[in-house]
This record gives sequence, C-alpha cells and structure tokens, in this order.
Amino acid sequence: MRRLSIGISTCPNDTFAFHALLTGAVRVDGVQLDFELGDVQELNQRAAAGDLDVAKISYAAALELAAQRVMLPAGSALGFGVGPVVLAGPHPHASPPRVLCPGGQTTATLLWRLFHPETVRLDQVVFSAIMPALRDGSADLGVCIHEGRFTHRDWNLELVEDLGATWERETASPLPLGGISVRRSLPAEVIAAVAEGVRESVEWARANPDACLATMRAHAQEHTDEVLWKHVELYVNDWTVDLGPVGRGAIAELARRARAVGLGQGESIVVD
Repeated sequence: MRRLSIGISTCPNDTFAFHALLTGAVRVDGVQLDFELGDVQELNQRAAAGDLDVAKISYAAALELAAQRVMLPAGSALGFGVGPVVLAGPHPHASPPRVLCPGGQTTATLLWRLFHPETVRLDQVVFSAIMPALRDGSADLGVCIHEGRFTHRDWNLELVEDLGATWERETASPLPLGGISVRRSLPAEVIAAVAEGVRESVEWARANPDACLATMRAHAQEHTDEVLWKHVELYVNDWTVDLGPVGRGAIAELARRARAVGLGQGESIVVD
C-alpha cells in the first residue's frame, strides 16, 4: 500500500469535507493517507517546498505551482458570496493605509492585487491576526478570510469591500478560493484514486452532516456551532463534489487575470 502525506486546513469546511477520510468511514483504494492540519498559508508554503503529496492550497498558489502540482476536481471551495472581505477598524487611517493580507500565496492577496494594484503598504500576516490588528489600530485595512465574513461586527469592524462581490460583478463566475492539489509526479492511477476518495468523502459528509460536528469542533474550539455550520453552508457545495465546466471555467478566468498582471504559469492546473 502506498502512503501519502496530506495536509488540509483546520477550517470547518475542510474538516467537514474530510471527516470521512480522517475517520476511516471512506478509504482510498491502495493508499494510506497520513493527515496533517494547518493554516492555509502554511499549507501553500509546504506545498511549494514539495513536502506534501496532497495538500489543500489556495488557487493563487496553484497558479504558481502549476508545473509541480495539479488540482483535483473534488474538494474545492468556490462559489458565489464566498470571497474575502476588506475590513477597517474604528481608528483614523494612515495615508497611505497599511493593508494586511493573510499570506502572499492566498487567493485573497491575489484578488487584492488584481483590484487594487496601486497599494503601497501591503503586509502579510497569519489570517487570525488581522482582525485584532484592525481593532487595536496597528493596521488600517485587512483582507479577511474564513470567519471574518461572519464575525467582523462582533469586533466593531466596518465592511469596506466584498472582494468576492467585486469578482462576481466583473466575471459573472463563482470565485475559486482553494482546492486539493497533488504532485504531478504521482502515477495517474494514484491521482485518480485520491480524487475519487475525496469526492466520496465530501458526499459522505453531505449525507451525514451531524456525524462530522465533533471533528469540526475539535479543530475550531473558538467558534460556536452556528459559525461552524455557516462555514459549511458557504464553502461546501456541488462544486466541492465536482468542479464541472462552470468551476473549471472560473479557475481558467482567475488564471487568465493573474497572467495578465504577471502572476502564475500557463499550464492547465486541474486534472483532466
């Protein structure tokens, strides 16, 4: 049996989608998956370093790593109303403002650069540090992912822009945030088996949602169950089961726009 290292994020949508593979309710034929969980930017960096066989990564990172990695048709987070939000704190802003993003290889940073290329002061921090920095005044604007969309009012933060809505207005496409990447060097039959296992795991979770709650809670103890389910509702959908032509088209559009500003590579990034 082949052993593969796999990294997924601690976000509730990932622990929901991968619960069945994590617990053995679904297995991959001929493959043992050794799971590691981490922050999405950490996973982007580890995938770039080549030390994970399978990894959840941002689509912005996937564009940069297209020569080394290919994205699976199952396991992605993309949709309408799912994008990063730009938040501001209650303090006066510096000029030019200091903008925080959740990692240089995240789709959030790519979107900010696409829509705000004039930015001068752009700093990268772990996503969980952005809202505290806005609240205490050490930053002016923050591009927030994950629960920032749901909880920013609790932090007394103002919504300045929904980057996902900006994307939707310009493209009429769902926004590709992240997906499951594998090494291109793996045998085609192994890639196919992993893809099928991911698809089955997502379908299992959607059929048995309550069974996944303990796994979601274990990796997001700071969140209420309501916030956990909002993650699932927003980020797990039919495109998570299979990208289909609409999902693939959205990824191609992101790649086209990234290349237009000198980012990403030309290779197809989703397995056929």
